[in-house]
Amino acid sequence: MMLTLVYALLGLAVFIVLLGIANTLTLAVHERTRELGLLRSVGQTRGQLRAMVRWEAVLVAAFGTVGGLALGSFLGWALVRATDSRGLSALSLPPLPLAVVALVGVAAGLLGGWRPARRAARLDVLRAIGAE
Repeated sequence: MMLTLVYALLGLAVFIVLLGIANTLTLAVHERTRELGLLRSVGQTRGQLRAMVRWEAVLVAAFGTVGGLALGSFLGWALVRATDSRGLSALSLPPLPLAVVALVGVAAGLLGGWRPARRAARLDVLRAIGAE
């Protein structure tokens, strides 16, 4: 029962991350319209632009995932140390579930960056260069 609740909360966190990454990258594409237009005008293809925005999303998600795993591990260690007198003296950080969480975080970044990357690749080059 408790494990199901943890997985449900993890799923909710991944959904929120998807929305956050998509929102952040949509704003980045909007703010960097001129830059993206210039990149396209000097020879970058639509596919390269999509890949650039997707990699940006993956990097943001990877840094967030690593930071979350590090902070969570530290807080788990601190909680075990604080409750040492009550019999909780062992901290277990199983590598397989941590690796799965890391992969899900990176996949969430890839999925969250899909729509903003598509939008960036569809920009009209001349309008994008003329944008302020």
